[in-house]
Amino acid sequence: MIKILSSTDKAFKTAMKKIAGRAGRSSGKVETTVRTILKAVERGGDAAISRYTKKFDRVSLKPPQFRVSPQQIKEAYYQIRKEEGDALRYAAQRVMVFHERQRAKTWMYQDNGATLGQMVVPMDAVGLYVPGGKAAYPSSVLMCAIPAKVAGVKRVVMCTPAPKGVVSPYLLVAADIAGVDEVYRIGGVQAVGAMAYGTKTIARVDAIVGPGNIFVATAKRLLYGTVALDMVAGPSELLVVADEQSNPVHVAADLLCEAEHDEEAQVWLVTVSERLARDVVRQLNEQVKRLKRGPIVSKSLARHAAVLVVGNMDEAIGVSNEIAPEHLTLSVERPFDYLEKIRHAGAIFLGRYTPPAVADYVAGPNHVLPTGGTARFFSPLSVDDYVKKSNLISYSKEELMRVKDHLARIANMEGLDAHAKSLESRFS
Repeated sequence: MIKILSSTDKAFKTAMKKIAGRAGRSSGKVETTVRTILKAVERGGDAAISRYTKKFDRVSLKPPQFRVSPQQIKEAYYQIRKEEGDALRYAAQRVMVFHERQRAKTWMYQDNGATLGQMVVPMDAVGLYVPGGKAAYPSSVLMCAIPAKVAGVKRVVMCTPAPKGVVSPYLLVAADIAGVDEVYRIGGVQAVGAMAYGTKTIARVDAIVGPGNIFVATAKRLLYGTVALDMVAGPSELLVVADEQSNPVHVAADLLCEAEHDEEAQVWLVTVSERLARDVVRQLNEQVKRLKRGPIVSKSLARHAAVLVVGNMDEAIGVSNEIAPEHLTLSVERPFDYLEKIRHAGAIFLGRYTPPAVADYVAGPNHVLPTGGTARFFSPLSVDDYVKKSNLISYSKEELMRVKDHLARIANMEGLDAHAKSLESRFS
């Protein structure tokens, strides 16, 4: 049963503290397991990947079988319907158009006798982790691969679990449409380790992006610094802020949309209307009965869902900012009036006819978003995650002479006289 809490209830603050502090750290047992696998992959390479793939995925693969062949990718098109391929191509085009607008360019400017700027260069190789256990997510392939190609990355590698050794044809078609260069039928920690360290069969990459379970997320966190990361993602989240005029059928449907990802998905409603709160809870209980993944949704709602009633919209926005959700829906009149007050959210859905599902698939903005309250400091996956920047500095002799006294004074403040002498040597 989903409880309705009012901001005047004693339990409200406790509930808010629990939600806001939800960013769970992996247990010591999980981290120990992950470290063991990563160390084995670093030392044993392909042999370790084969061993752990057999252990966890119950699939026996030799290194030559890791990679999905171009012929197998071609055959995948014949395993899906034409209209399904058309839908993936439509989504890919939308994602590309949006991310083209993010592309940064090298820039420079003149400042007296100095030329200053930044050079923007794509990474050489990036790895995509695409979940493939409980469900296949071709949309995640598009969201992770297309920004990399827009950024100019030459080598895009994808790893995904392959139940019974077979990769979903939807994933293979999406990978081909998005321009993925190499697809490997391995998943879990061993796949993340392979991309980070490199093996005889799988060359290492510079960055790893994409969501995964707690073991994959822990592996990414432990490998930060060995490779670049997008973020360490947790379970899916949605917070809906709704006013009195919101349709409870629509609100409930959106909450269920996010809750169906897995049992740990977290959804919340914040509203100024007690009547709406009751109606939404009633709709949740009714609509869940008609869902294919009803048992998963029911567990998600029982474990994590909350319905919060507050006094006014400013209070509702304050609750949202404290939670810092992955997805935030403003189901209110004049939603753009509140936009400047929103401080923390991975993606913001404005208005009653903007269901979060539209951005999951066809809107264009990326659906790989910060979770667990990390929207306070992380951003959605973007082209910026696939490039690196180098500062550019060029001084003329005259400009160096003009600034040398300031430089020498600061160097001497820090006790680094070699810094000052490196400048003086040019004028002695």
